[in-house]
Amino acid sequence: MPSDDLYKFDRSEALMARARNVIPGGIYGHKSPVLLVPGAYPSFMARGEGCRIWDVDGNQYIDFMCSYGPIVLGHKHPRVEEAAAAERSRGDSYNLPGEVWVELAELLVDITPAADWVVFAKNGSDVTSWSLAVARAHTRRNKVIMAAGAYHGAHPWCSPIPTGITDADRANVLTFGYNDLDDLRRVVAENQGDIAGLILCPFRHDPFHDEEMPAPGFHQGVRKICDEEGIVLVLDDIRGGFRLHLGGSGEVLGLRPDLICYCKAIANGYALAAGLGREELRQAALGVFFTGTFWTATVPMAAAIATINTLREEGGIKQMEAMGTRFRQGLDQQARSLGLAINQTGPPAIPFMTFDADQGSFERSRLFCGECCRRGVFLHPIHNWFLSAAHTEADIDEALTVTDVAFKIVKERFGS
Repeated sequence: MPSDDLYKFDRSEALMARARNVIPGGIYGHKSPVLLVPGAYPSFMARGEGCRIWDVDGNQYIDFMCSYGPIVLGHKHPRVEEAAAAERSRGDSYNLPGEVWVELAELLVDITPAADWVVFAKNGSDVTSWSLAVARAHTRRNKVIMAAGAYHGAHPWCSPIPTGITDADRANVLTFGYNDLDDLRRVVAENQGDIAGLILCPFRHDPFHDEEMPAPGFHQGVRKICDEEGIVLVLDDIRGGFRLHLGGSGEVLGLRPDLICYCKAIANGYALAAGLGREELRQAALGVFFTGTFWTATVPMAAAIATINTLREEGGIKQMEAMGTRFRQGLDQQARSLGLAINQTGPPAIPFMTFDADQGSFERSRLFCGECCRRGVFLHPIHNWFLSAAHTEADIDEALTVTDVAFKIVKERFGS
């Protein structure tokens, strides 16, 4: 991959100009290019295969965002695509669910120690919001707790952007400082007897923030508080699910929840979400009205079965951990050789890197990631990255030849 041949984005820019005429902002939400580096990233993609993606100008990238998490086996994984195609040949959206509705539910219950039943939806926001409704139905209480700054979706109770959202939408949402059990106890004590649920990610992965793993004893303390106070504990495993453990990220991070929310990686890019729960919450879940026209589509469920079985049979989680570790070690060596202080946080399969000297400004991160992208390595300056099982040692080493150039540019521009 030539490091001095910078990519151009003429077709991408032309498409964006057209898009702005007919779509607010051209691209909205977390995939908006305003969150990246102007002039250094494309706006539109054309195809993907394995751990590689190509934009509409024909530029090729080693993909370390994996579509913001869904691509866990690699783009166009043959086994997943074969299963999806076979199901699609019969149909997809019917008046009623297909057989895969039952088969996938049985598989998820089988691999998840904390679950006895499953419901399905399409987006992460669907199941995080559903989980709190189940908690309220079960406890007959009103309030819920989340970690301050955590991302649980785009619905009004949790959206990070308050535009169009009323105070009433968030009136029953309380927050505490992540990893701070004393602060959690304070919130619980101030609202004792009226807290239905606590929703928590397996580790902190807020945008514009270093990732933060649970402190020793934090998850155990959370579980104890919830048990003592009759609070339903929800694990939002939308981002971490199927990258750390097939049975849920809580299995490796010491947290056994009452409800689990999955989306992103469950079907290797096909649109599907799932909510899993303990037997004690089955009746509450049955009472919550939860439905959508496309939620019973069979193609994504067939893809999910193939995805989970492939991860289990081919050791995909170990592969992601190994390649993430190799990438992290290479970045560390490159930065140290130039006297650049970096922070590498999160699990190896869901890594993130910032520059200590930025002190939250992300100036060096934007320069670094932009220079990588213009040379064929797709990273994000303010959002955690993702590995897939398709990344190999050769891919990692090729990416490191580009990051080495980008580090040197940062050093030349900023000095430290």
